[in-house]
Amino acid sequence: MADMTKPLIGFIGQGWIGKNYSNDLEARGYTVVRYGLEDEYKANKIKIKDCDIVFIAVPTPTTKKGFDDSYVRSVLPLIGKGKIAVIKSTLIVGCTERLQKSFKNIIVTHSPEFLSEKTAAYDAAHPDRNIIGIPVNNKKYVDGANLVLSVLPSAPFSLVCDASEAELIKYSHNVHGYIQVIFANILYDLAQEFSMDWEVLFKAFSANPLMVPRYLRPVHQSGRGAGGNCFVKDFEAFIRLFESKVNDKTGIAALKAIRNKNIQLLVSSGKDLEKIKEMYGLSAIRRHQKKSSKRTPAKKSVKK
Repeated sequence: MADMTKPLIGFIGQGWIGKNYSNDLEARGYTVVRYGLEDEYKANKIKIKDCDIVFIAVPTPTTKKGFDDSYVRSVLPLIGKGKIAVIKSTLIVGCTERLQKSFKNIIVTHSPEFLSEKTAAYDAAHPDRNIIGIPVNNKKYVDGANLVLSVLPSAPFSLVCDASEAELIKYSHNVHGYIQVIFANILYDLAQEFSMDWEVLFKAFSANPLMVPRYLRPVHQSGRGAGGNCFVKDFEAFIRLFESKVNDKTGIAALKAIRNKNIQLLVSSGKDLEKIKEMYGLSAIRRHQKKSSKRTPAKKSVKK
């Protein structure tokens, strides 16, 4: 039986992000209306309008044309007048404000997620921070943000801030991880030349509070480099945003060099080639395959 003292929660999108957040909310006593493309959730589409707070976790891809918020825009009309939308999907800076201007009858907020796919259930239930970004700084939006905070699991750090700040906080998380993966791969290649034991180095690096252990595995899952569902698209979106806003040729060149190094790592190890193809085209894969074939293989290998 639904608890009438708690807001009715809606959740649009039941991929690994939406599913784990929904599970956590239900485990803590909230009634959750789940809507997604899966057969078991399709019928709930009409029920979303009755929900007080609606979380959204749908794709926000970066294509050759740029950042794409069309999936978010397609579901916002499902939310009832005066209700609160909480977009968990990654949004480029300025997107929440634009969405609010397009959907004036609801409160649009952005609450970035920081889940890792392998530990998503734990991460959803034990957040290290709760961020709520609002596009308008007035009592209605602040009260709405605080209501959202009240239904989230407690975290050591909570913040209500401008929506653009929340958007950049999310990008900083993924960009930092991307860059650290590339740095770990560069360290790995240098260690290889000296026949060092990477496990010894990994333990020492992991003991450094400024180096995150999760990004210190050069060979991860199916190969090398920063891949997965978010890194490639979000780093490219960040480059394009930086290039469009900051007149810094050296900074732009640095970001593009890191991106090109990552493409080289992914292609040389055959990891996430479909993501590279979608973002940069088949020519990027062939170009880096050609470059890799010209490199002299390392004569030494890291001790196992």
